[in-house]
Amino acid sequence: MPATQGERIARLVPSQQRSRARFEQILACAIEIMAEKGSDAFRMSDIVERTGIAFGSLYQYFPDKTAIIGTLAERYNAIGRECVVKELQRLHTPDDLQAVLGHITDSYYQFFIDEPVVRDIWHATQADRALQALDEDDFAVLTALLTHALRALAPHLSEKVLGEFCRLNLVLIAAAVRHAVTLTPKEARRVLARFKRLLPGTIEP
Repeated sequence: MPATQGERIARLVPSQQRSRARFEQILACAIEIMAEKGSDAFRMSDIVERTGIAFGSLYQYFPDKTAIIGTLAERYNAIGRECVVKELQRLHTPDDLQAVLGHITDSYYQFFIDEPVVRDIWHATQADRALQALDEDDFAVLTALLTHALRALAPHLSEKVLGEFCRLNLVLIAAAVRHAVTLTPKEARRVLARFKRLLPGTIEP
């Protein structure tokens, strides 16, 4: 299969323990800086100043800011997929659909709340073409997961129709949650409760 955009992002993933520790130190520092400044203001020089790692050593691991943010995006995307897989285990009949999609919505929102830097990473993925492709890769995987879970419940639907149904709902969930995290917790709960009532209760087109 062709490589995903994430697999094409240039960075050195070391195997030796000492180098691996430095690799993780860089990523932890990047999270700290983005939490303070946001992804737009984050600079490679910030990492050098805070960690004492020389520019030459830093660039051996990550050639640019995009590589750092891309690596973090892949990690958080993987966590998000694990949450979706867990929620899909609740899906046994077509009548479970709305509740399961609602659980995915709640889990996605809580993920953003628990890991605020994910918002900054998401903003960065919208501004950079290479990172936009990472976002697209993630939606493709999530769509495949939901499509696979629904396939046994809707054997009469074509792969195209079912795939479009799944992708549309995941896009809507992502949009609703990304709006909700800009609101106060009380407003967010109200908005998401209303949104979840709009989620489909059937797989029929």
